[in-house]
Amino acid sequence: MTTSPTLMRPARFGDLAAIVDVHTQARAAYYQAGGLPGSEIDSPDGWARRRATWAHAIQSSATTVLCAVEDTEVVGVVAMGPPKEGAEAAPSCGELHRIHVRPDRWGRGVGGLLHAEFVRFLRESSLETGLLDAWERNSRALAFYTRHGWVPEGGRRPGPGGVDFLRLRLDLRGRVAATAASGSTVPLD
Repeated sequence: MTTSPTLMRPARFGDLAAIVDVHTQARAAYYQAGGLPGSEIDSPDGWARRRATWAHAIQSSATTVLCAVEDTEVVGVVAMGPPKEGAEAAPSCGELHRIHVRPDRWGRGVGGLLHAEFVRFLRESSLETGLLDAWERNSRALAFYTRHGWVPEGGRRPGPGGVDFLRLRLDLRGRVAATAASGSTVPLD
């Protein structure tokens, strides 16, 4: 069996249902893996809230939303832009608002492609720092972000199941310095 290449493209409003489905599948998988009971994973209006959030992101001029597509199927999504309102961040920061991959595509490089698009967004926007929040029990995501150079910033906010979201930071200046110091020409992305 051959696998179709994963292509990145801007999200369209017609992708909305597929994006919400990817988000719903991914969040259910990581919350369950983190020990959150099924009854706490979603509320009856959860799908509608996610749909409204993604619709706003796709239509917003301040947010960039990209889809990872295999054949014609959306298998991952990333949303990025300025830090959320109320977030303490320097003007040189961009935020990875959301990154989700369908669980049946985990470990196949889709997340790495989406993350590379976020790094490209930072560089093309002349931003030095990336920010994101990750659920403390989402060990898979935390390991992924650590491999990509993210470090805890110290910030926290309440999350589901009484478990906090951790604020992480990616310093592109440090990544450039690390590449120069090692003499490596291999990108750290």
